[in-house]
Amino acid sequence: MLAQDSYNAASTNVKLSCIPDDTTGLERIMLAAQGDLQRLLSAFFARPINVKCIYANASPRVRSASPEHSITQSRQVHLLCANRVVCVATSIVTITSPESERLFLDEKFPIGQTFRQLRRNPQFRLLNVETLTVRGKRELRRTYTLETEGFQTEILEVFPDRDMFSRGEDWLLEETDVEGTCASASVAVNAKQEWRALHLGRVVH
Repeated sequence: MLAQDSYNAASTNVKLSCIPDDTTGLERIMLAAQGDLQRLLSAFFARPINVKCIYANASPRVRSASPEHSITQSRQVHLLCANRVVCVATSIVTITSPESERLFLDEKFPIGQTFRQLRRNPQFRLLNVETLTVRGKRELRRTYTLETEGFQTEILEVFPDRDMFSRGEDWLLEETDVEGTCASASVAVNAKQEWRALHLGRVVH
């Protein structure tokens, strides 16, 4: 297990293992996020984080979601701050309860907010963390699962430029790599291709 939380009446400990040696304290906080990444990013940048849906493809809704008749959706969203892409999140969601179906598909709450509306703390499993250099930018990536009764998701998140965590406001206000540029589009395309390869022939239950 790459992330493990332990606590008792007097202490709390969050242990992350098998992550890059140069991971900073702030990056470790983001890697340990459990459905509250938007909240953490908003606190860091002191600005709203907006969600832009790039695609969302759901299986047919022929009956209400249940453990016997799950509904799945593959989706990708961009998390935007001051018109810059701060994260590309590609996910597969499995819905097995009418309440989760209503919140996520009808009322269109994002994944993290759906868990909050359900008033449940999801079970978190960090599956992989890696760093890559793409077009001169240092990317940080994590793959993880969040699960509670009736609602489960596996997510690949790509932070397109690690400089955002060290430079903060200065990075945010640069007039480069804003939403819609080739660099942002490249991150989204690469993430989608890698996600398809990862899940080829695989069903998430």
